[in-house]
Amino acid sequence: MQHTLRTPVTFTGVGLHSGKPVRMVIRPAAAGSGIWFKRIDIALGDTMIPALYHAAEQTPLCTRLVNAAGVSVSTVEHVMAALAGCGVHNALIEIDGPEAPILDGSAAPFVRGIMARGLRGQLEPILAYQVLRPVTVERDGARATLAPADRLIIEFHIDFADAAIGRQSKRLDMGNGSFARELCDSRTFCRYDDVQRMHENGLGLGGTLENAVVVDGDTILTPGGLRHRDEAVRHKMLDALGDLALAGGPLLGHYTGERAGHTLTNALLRALFAAPDAVRPVLCDPSISARLPGKGLALHEIPQVA
Repeated sequence: MQHTLRTPVTFTGVGLHSGKPVRMVIRPAAAGSGIWFKRIDIALGDTMIPALYHAAEQTPLCTRLVNAAGVSVSTVEHVMAALAGCGVHNALIEIDGPEAPILDGSAAPFVRGIMARGLRGQLEPILAYQVLRPVTVERDGARATLAPADRLIIEFHIDFADAAIGRQSKRLDMGNGSFARELCDSRTFCRYDDVQRMHENGLGLGGTLENAVVVDGDTILTPGGLRHRDEAVRHKMLDALGDLALAGGPLLGHYTGERAGHTLTNALLRALFAAPDAVRPVLCDPSISARLPGKGLALHEIPQVA
């Protein structure tokens, strides 16, 4: 059974890179429609943007979706992770600007907002994509792989020179609401030197110490420190779930990211669906549905932060 929201939920904030105010409303949608963004600040032309991997542009700092008319929306990875992690299959996301709000830098505000509204079941079965053989992409010392599994597993390994991050690894079965409990409150992170460089290039203008974990060597500059000792790798897993949600349905496979980012994960999805023997669509029966992200999630389990 597919799910959508019971009622709309509204989020307001600023874009991470633009620093400009933005209002975003996630609305219920019909069964089988999938996830779509709609730019309500544009009056003419095609303003509908599909949340699908082939609509993603190659950008290193965020995930940007672009339709055939050139209309775009960026930094969608956190809200996409929240929708996937809550088990929402159909939604219309209206937004009055080119970038989703960063909020606290994690997906927790989106998850809490969605779950507070509640989900409505839809009779149409869930279409998932089962990985049949390993597919790997590599670039500049980074690697991303999808291998067969009977559920979605996300595994990530990072290695940063800054002692405040260093080497971190984590692996999670994404079923039974584990995204909301384990990952959703982990914030985006960056090095202080990178902040300076982004500002010089007109990026990261909405970033503050309140919506990102900023590190400088062995020092955490963000007040209050970390929410998790391994918050950095948890956030990379959050991003990966959001980027993998652009498959157009839940994935049944084991994702491994080694120093991977948005561009590489998108390249992995493109490689997966370009290989006819690597993936197949499956209609989820109750046993498969029970292993999907969001199944069994309750509002009280979501971390109370931000």
